[in-house]
Amino acid sequence: MKKINALLILTLLLIGFNSIAQKNAKIKSFSSNDYALFGEKFKVSKILNQREMLKKYKSLKKGDTITVQFQSNIKSVCKKKGCWMKMQLASDNDSFVKFKDYSFFVPLNADDSQAIVNGKAFVDVVSVDELKHYAKDGGKSTSEIAKITKPEITYSFLASGVYIKK
Repeated sequence: MKKINALLILTLLLIGFNSIAQKNAKIKSFSSNDYALFGEKFKVSKILNQREMLKKYKSLKKGDTITVQFQSNIKSVCKKKGCWMKMQLASDNDSFVKFKDYSFFVPLNADDSQAIVNGKAFVDVVSVDELKHYAKDGGKSTSEIAKITKPEITYSFLASGVYIKK
């Protein structure tokens, strides 16, 4: 019986270590050859996933800023210039990503691509005029734009660099 218990404990420990190793392998398996770089080159480390990033955003108050990297799918990109993008977070939330100093853009067809962003995350209140501007740039219809009547609290991100999966 002792041998069975010891074997069971050993098996559970190995499973636990394996799942931790797999989580860390995701970061170690990053190869810049698989990604196109936009903006400043950065070392990929400690990437947060959608759920972890949403948790970070929820802990922020207006005026707080954290430097972070996160990986997610691009939901939409500015269809005029590629000067912003929305990235998916957990629970149907988005992060609105702009680019540092307006110094780079992403491809207009990057929707549904996987991306890793590096920069500063913060909570922002976006005015009605700015929301309408982004909706227009995003290709929304006149009737959809007219429905925008209130400022919106936004999970914002100012990226200094972006890797988009090729």
